[in-house]
Amino acid sequence: MPGDEAASAAPTPLARAERFIWLTARVLEQHRFAYHFLGGDPDAVDRALEAYLGADGGYGHALDPDLRGPLSRPPHAAYALRVLDTLGRCGGRRVDRLCTHLASLSTPDGALPAVFPAEDDLPTAPDHPPHDDPPGALLTTGPVVGALHRNRVWHAWLFRATEFCWDRVETLRHWHPYEVQGAVAFLDGVPDRGRAAAAADRLGRLVREGHLVVLDPARRDAHPTAPGYAPGERLFPYDFARRPESPARGWFTDAEMSRSLDFLAARQQPDGGWPAPTGARGAGSSPERRPIATLEALLTLRAYGRLP
Repeated sequence: MPGDEAASAAPTPLARAERFIWLTARVLEQHRFAYHFLGGDPDAVDRALEAYLGADGGYGHALDPDLRGPLSRPPHAAYALRVLDTLGRCGGRRVDRLCTHLASLSTPDGALPAVFPAEDDLPTAPDHPPHDDPPGALLTTGPVVGALHRNRVWHAWLFRATEFCWDRVETLRHWHPYEVQGAVAFLDGVPDRGRAAAAADRLGRLVREGHLVVLDPARRDAHPTAPGYAPGERLFPYDFARRPESPARGWFTDAEMSRSLDFLAARQQPDGGWPAPTGARGAGSSPERRPIATLEALLTLRAYGRLP
């Protein structure tokens, strides 16, 4: 039947996403896509990432598109470590130098700040205003510490940073969704798996009791927006449990997880990409963020067996 032939010839979600990546993504995300979905060369990803590496051992130049300017900052380091982790290259002299650099940025309690003093009139994103005495933040410290532990990296800085994360994860009573994501990233890699499981169980109860996640996407408009979020900015189960083995996966029933994955798959836009997170961003960051969001969506859908 002609209709059947047209349906069979329709591009798959992955093919549509591939076209979007080639048309819009930075070189780094193009190589990441090729590595994950086309059998591409990991060396190409590594070389593209190296372009963001600074003389101080950190990463900058808007590697994380939401934080503009050339300076090395922890959100860039978190993204770099995530990329290196997927390549199996999160270690060695490069990562040791990065840890030394992060130690130089740490607050007195050993954590990484999320905001920084203004320097030389360099641009900052609207949601990262300058701060003269920034506090340590689980949002930035958790993903870095979790990735380093998962790859068995040891550095003197990690001891205090790890204790900071444990203290926040086990004692905080009032959470912001972004902090929860940082906590999950920490618990995903920390070596003490029994302690991590107990902390994840406690955190999951707080997330559900505090309505920090939209459990039914069909009713998302009725869900309260967290403080500091833009209108319509909400998180779903897949934002916390990116993979089935995530410590956050046990927070959600199979039906809740399935509904959220259905919603994630349906968010693919006509141009093949997924939307960037909403909220105030730096100039130019949203177009760069969309290919990253597309990669994350594809990796999550594939992890749950949702990509053909």
